Amino acid sequence: MLASVAEYRIAARRRLPRLAFDYLDGGAEDGDALRRNSRAYGQWLFKPRVLTDVSRCSSAMHFFGREAAAPLIVGPTGLNGLFWPRADELLAQAASRANLPFVLSTASTSLLEDVRAAAPQGDLWMQLYVQQDRGIAEDLMRRASAAGYSTLVLTVDVPVHGKRDHDTRNGFRLPLRLSPKLLADCLTHPHWTWQMARAGSPQLRNIAKSVGEHADLSRHAAMLSRQMDLTLGWTDLEWIRRHWSGKVIVKGVMGGQDALLAVAHGADGVVISNHGGRQLGSTFAPLELLPGIVDAVRGKTEVFIDGGVRRGSDALKAVALGARGVLLGRAPLYGLASRGAAGAGEVLALMMEEMLISLRLLGCQGMGDLGPAHVARDDSHGADPV
Repeated sequence: MLASVAEYRIAARRRLPRLAFDYLDGGAEDGDALRRNSRAYGQWLFKPRVLTDVSRCSSAMHFFGREAAAPLIVGPTGLNGLFWPRADELLAQAASRANLPFVLSTASTSLLEDVRAAAPQGDLWMQLYVQQDRGIAEDLMRRASAAGYSTLVLTVDVPVHGKRDHDTRNGFRLPLRLSPKLLADCLTHPHWTWQMARAGSPQLRNIAKSVGEHADLSRHAAMLSRQMDLTLGWTDLEWIRRHWSGKVIVKGVMGGQDALLAVAHGADGVVISNHGGRQLGSTFAPLELLPGIVDAVRGKTEVFIDGGVRRGSDALKAVALGARGVLLGRAPLYGLASRGAAGAGEVLALMMEEMLISLRLLGCQGMGDLGPAHVARDDSHGADPV
């Protein structure tokens, strides 16, 4: 096990060709939102209590009545087969072994049924993009329900894809086309190249199955990037409910007004998210908006958050400020991209270990003891956003 998520990031960068690493690591435009996500956690400092009994300490948390080992969720990330073969199945297994929920992306490279078979006891959630042909989303919901997925995560912040300069510079297109630049990069990353050659090009298999077609990466990637349903609105949660009987979370909320609309339309939860800084190049970090959104909803729906979490202590800050749980995106992917299944499991174990250490140092026996009194904003960074 490496010492930190930052070291797994370095290892992932060494193993992956630049095209793949930049796709994993990069943000929109100049990367301002991406950097702000991580910096936001440094603007909040802990206020520990001492001389409290922490001999029995637990990071356990309940999500919709089901216990998880920590307030962590392995969040949805797409095209993971670019980093390691069968990546989604390996991530689901790692999450299940750690007793954490796993969210499968619509843009996954493993069938949702295969992910369920890989993690038969895991708490699996399904992330949903809604395309112009709503029959695709309806079929995905039907299949996920039949496979025992418990929760639907409706992502609403991608009506169009954000401007990602790194993909333009690298000539990133799907399927990958071998150019002299990519060939040179592949030759200097032989392990990745050998794995990709052996496993074949990653495909968006769930979309292919729901469309009723053979895997065709170029066609199905185009469907995701150019055929999203631009008419999707709050009243469409009623349509979702007609096709999904489980819990529904709206992901991509960045303000109190939208959070209240989610409550009004019956969402069971919201995820405060700027899509990992991959959509709008200039926007607030989710953590900066968390206290205001928690105040706005006043416990009427569960509030989750993602973006910029690289330490177990980061997740504790979010929980102290009112988040029910934290979705992890890049952190477990760094582990997966560097060391496969072992690396993904190590990153989750590392972050949970960091959480327990910080809980004890804060004087807390469990998540129920953690609250706003345990954190304070560093005033040297300026006032909170309105």
